[in-house]
Amino acid sequence: MNSVLVVMRREYLQRVRNRWFILGTIALPVFMIAVFAIPIFLEARGERAERRIAVVDETGRLAAAVVERLEGSFDVDAVPYTDGVYEALQSRVDEGEIAGFLVLDEGTLREGRATYQGDGRPGTVRRLRLQQAVTEAVVAHRLAESGADVDVAALLAGGDIDWVNLSEEEPEGAERAVGLVTGFVGSFFLYMILLLYGVQVMRSVLEEKTTRIVEVIISAVRPWQLMLGKIVGVGAVGLTQVGIWALMAVLVASFGLPAVIAARPEMAQLENVAEYLPGLAALGAFLVFFVLGFFLYSALYAAVAAMCSTEEEAQQTQVPVTMLLVVPIIVLSMVMESPHSTFAVVMSLVPFFSPVLMFPRMLAGAPLWQVGLSFVLMAGTVVAVAWVAGRIYRVGILMQGKRPTLPELVRWVREA
Repeated sequence: MNSVLVVMRREYLQRVRNRWFILGTIALPVFMIAVFAIPIFLEARGERAERRIAVVDETGRLAAAVVERLEGSFDVDAVPYTDGVYEALQSRVDEGEIAGFLVLDEGTLREGRATYQGDGRPGTVRRLRLQQAVTEAVVAHRLAESGADVDVAALLAGGDIDWVNLSEEEPEGAERAVGLVTGFVGSFFLYMILLLYGVQVMRSVLEEKTTRIVEVIISAVRPWQLMLGKIVGVGAVGLTQVGIWALMAVLVASFGLPAVIAARPEMAQLENVAEYLPGLAALGAFLVFFVLGFFLYSALYAAVAAMCSTEEEAQQTQVPVTMLLVVPIIVLSMVMESPHSTFAVVMSLVPFFSPVLMFPRMLAGAPLWQVGLSFVLMAGTVVAVAWVAGRIYRVGILMQGKRPTLPELVRWVREA
């Protein structure tokens, strides 16, 4: 095991000290956050004056409701309708005291149309907020006149349907929606990192083989120790990168989002992002899926590299392995649409598809026995694939020239 640890340590340190690893792990997420946050703060600074508006209600029946719905997004001043009020408000706009004023009239009561007069147009989000406030106020007023007692905001939001599953227990509608969103993001993330780090294992093996460095290394360690050390070392790099990204996500959710919401009150719905963050059980399952999936695909990619002598051959030979990752991404939407269907259950229990498909099903309420069974099947498949890949690696790592045919691979596995 000392040889495995030496190889693992070399693979790990060689990658984490690489400037591209540092750039991709720290600088890239920081850059993406900056691209998202800086425009928001710059726009917020430019729109501070736009927050100050006045509301004039010629009908005398809508101002209070509109002002109530605009609070938080605007600093609103309700101005009574009198002769000369518009000239006075235009003077306030010219002096920069307010950004503009909203006029409500009989047309607003009939059609929900209002007039905004100001120095320039508000931003898109603020225009939509003005329109929403006016519409809700008019609908609420009309329903109140008819004596109806309804939740206007819920109706305008499109309503909702509460689903009751009589055959099996299932999460509530909102909980299920949160699970599906989190599961989709987690599945796509698993797909990306399994593909990324599996290819890194392949390139590491291929580099040592094409430069013939492996011929020197094999004299000191056994082939299976070299393969295992590479897989574990690259896997540790992946866990390090994922851990740093997770820490940065927690910091952004804890400190960045409150700052964004403070700068842009109309984006207060971002407070609900915390609902979509996975809990400890989901994070633990994600880690297990990553580890098992990584060992499974890394062994396959290592075997691919051992069979090939050039980068071009490896690119062609890895296609079947890559397709094993692409297929679950293709059917992911169907699985998420009906996570308890026979198709979803069968596909998620296939060990090569489980990392991508079982994780969202688990968050959508899949039975624990199915999740446990997928772990067992994946672990068994990892052992079998590692055994086969190890034998191919043992023979192929020192082979040069023509890529082996399928019968030759079978002979390698039987005779290695």
